[in-house]
Amino acid sequence: MAKADRLERLDSRREALEAEYCAALVAALQVTAAGSWGLFDHKPDRATQAKIAPVVDELTDMGASIDGLRAQLSMAPFDLHRQFLASRGPVASSKVGEPKQAQAWLDKLGIPAAGPAL
Repeated sequence: MAKADRLERLDSRREALEAEYCAALVAALQVTAAGSWGLFDHKPDRATQAKIAPVVDELTDMGASIDGLRAQLSMAPFDLHRQFLASRGPVASSKVGEPKQAQAWLDKLGIPAAGPAL
């Protein structure tokens, strides 16, 4: 019974962290879709990278925590985080920009982009 309770608590923690991760990712995607660059690291600009680093670090830390919990629960790694990490980095100049890429992510997740900031 104790093991079942422990596993249930781990799974509840995983679910809460995944929801927190999704909320943080959606917030970052909405800012990017509104025109702010850096989330996908398309341009090697130090100022932009430094500005977005706390957001990316937070997502990376949460993703690692989620993967750790999933490993304890014998579950597959957190795919949303893997997809996000795979989408980052330099791209060819013919590819869509970060705002359009962020909007595509939001569309895929079924979430509308935020309006312009006031």
